[in-house]
Amino acid sequence: MQDIIAMTYLWLKAGHVIFVVFWMAGLFMLPRQLIYVHPAQPGSDEEALWVHRMGLLRKVILTPSLVVVWVLGLLMAAELGLFSGASDLGWLHAKLFCVILLTGYHGFLVVQAKKVAAGLRPLSEKQLRMLGEVPGLLLVVIVILVVVIRYL
Repeated sequence: MQDIIAMTYLWLKAGHVIFVVFWMAGLFMLPRQLIYVHPAQPGSDEEALWVHRMGLLRKVILTPSLVVVWVLGLLMAAELGLFSGASDLGWLHAKLFCVILLTGYHGFLVVQAKKVAAGLRPLSEKQLRMLGEVPGLLLVVIVILVVVIRYL
């Protein structure tokens, strides 16, 4: 029975990592797409093309990946004892906090993309470039928490 639980955990972890990669790719791509649409005239064919691409990115990659990452992550957290009071999970609490920040960032980007689709340009290109670094910074923290801090 212990072998089945161990194998299940490994499959959950593999799926989690795969969908984290998809989600992160989308979080890196959406700010770039917002930058590319920025100079397009509202209502132009160029804007419509970028709006369509952003919509596909959200519907095909970002949102499904977000859901799978959370589901698999919470299943793994349950197996680690997060919900049963296991000790030595400070690294996991910190990781969950970072993932909540990434989820909020995801939502913020979706709102910005919808505003751009409506013809608005609420953020400058410089702001978008700076925002594009957020997922990379959080990814560094998360990887260090999971790969290094967890085993200290």
